[in-house]
Amino acid sequence: MGDKAKARETARKAGVPIIPGSEGPLRTSSEALDVAKAIGFPIILKAAAGGGGRGMRICWGEGDLQNAFETARHEAERAFGVPDVYLEKYLERPRHIEIQVFGDTHGRRVALGERECSIQRRHQKLIEESPSPALDDATRKKMSDAAVSLCDAVGYVNAGTIEFLYQDGEFFFMEMNTRIQVEHPVTEEVTGIDLVKEQIRVAAGEKLSVPTGDFRLRGHAMEFRINAEDPVTFAPNPGRIRELHLPGGPGVRVDTHAYRDYVVPPHYDSLIAKLIVRGKNREESIARGRRALEQFIIEGVKTSIPLHRAILNDPSFLRGDLSTRFMETFER
Repeated sequence: MGDKAKARETARKAGVPIIPGSEGPLRTSSEALDVAKAIGFPIILKAAAGGGGRGMRICWGEGDLQNAFETARHEAERAFGVPDVYLEKYLERPRHIEIQVFGDTHGRRVALGERECSIQRRHQKLIEESPSPALDDATRKKMSDAAVSLCDAVGYVNAGTIEFLYQDGEFFFMEMNTRIQVEHPVTEEVTGIDLVKEQIRVAAGEKLSVPTGDFRLRGHAMEFRINAEDPVTFAPNPGRIRELHLPGGPGVRVDTHAYRDYVVPPHYDSLIAKLIVRGKNREESIARGRRALEQFIIEGVKTSIPLHRAILNDPSFLRGDLSTRFMETFER
């Protein structure tokens, strides 16, 4: 499932809806063009072994394809050591919704609800929340059942995430992350399950401690990725943290490795903290998020905190009117 092209084929065989695209890695730009013509533009090229938005290129027409194909292959090889890319139909305004799954060595596999991850830039997530404001119980069950059936098909063991694109009432398998993810605290807050502890239990050969029967999410949670970067240009901003004050109070959690006088290095991901808030509903989560972001003080490096404050005042965000292209039209 870590190879995205193979994962698509596995999902297709398991009866999980997939986005129209190539059946496997593409060898040449001519082969890619044939597939693109068959399914129609726009299309997106993706690295088969990729993640984090690397090796991805959107093509709006035939004239873009050859250059995009070579660029995607080169970037994929540099980032992952494998140049393979595949192709999918590009959905223009989808939501990115993922299902948290877990499997143990005793054959039990469960879905632990969804996370809405549509607020992102260059395929890098900025805000995650659970439950999604777009899903009703029936759709949530369909997506969860599809995720579990895919895990059953491969005998999956461990924490994992099945990622879907959702548009016009339909969902399509995109990829699987075969690991714990940055946004796992969102699920922990609405389920009460310590996912990392559960991983250790499963690795030790124990059974999942998740209760059997109908599983319901409790309340609403959001996570804000606090990055050491300019909130307008998104340029990384490494340096020394001169002052650090973490927010607190009911429903507020901060996961961080940073401290006063910590030096943010230029060599790695710019994420320095995760702010997680929980409320009885989405409105309370937003209110607690606003308060916590006002209290969150980091001096010495620029951070994404002002950006998150602005997003929490955006009318479309407040309505839950989201898509992966939200940031393209967002006005600060």
